[in-house]
Amino acid sequence: NAGALDVPLVPDPISEFTISPLLWVDIRNKGIFAIQLSCVVVIAFMALYYLKAGLIAVLCLMLNILLIMGTMIFVQGTFTLPGLAGLVLTIGMAVDANVLIFERIREEQGKGASLRIAIRNGYQRAFRTILDANVTTFLMAAILYWRASEEVKGFALVLMLGIASSMFTALFVTRVIFD
Repeated sequence: NAGALDVPLVPDPISEFTISPLLWVDIRNKGIFAIQLSCVVVIAFMALYYLKAGLIAVLCLMLNILLIMGTMIFVQGTFTLPGLAGLVLTIGMAVDANVLIFERIREEQGKGASLRIAIRNGYQRAFRTILDANVTTFLMAAILYWRASEEVKGFALVLMLGIASSMFTALFVTRVIFD
């Protein structure tokens, strides 16, 4: 009590904020637009720059998104705004693996290797880099899921699902199509 100042409590709040329930609709629409825009940009780039191989990557990207959506439905997961951000990040990461593979294939062809040998060597040489990048990102997402708030857990869950499905589509499905 020593040195306490008399400060009267006022029953009226200093300020009030009201959030409309329609705020979620706007956020959801912006998230869906971001996903659509990122898909269009990625599809256009891959199809124009890598031609047939780019179309294979686009097919695998669509399969990747389908796998993520199907898994989220299976586990009855809800897409939060951070979850949608995780989906957009997954789209970029899935294409990154394909770009690494395709560039390795180009290097091998530049050295004079046949297409079959270039594809085999391209996948072998890109595998370590892709695995390293995806494992470290998966571990960080797992730590986020373990320690973060519920909203961030949605981001981490979608990112982990996306990493697993993009590894499958980039390393297995594209290889099967090439073979």
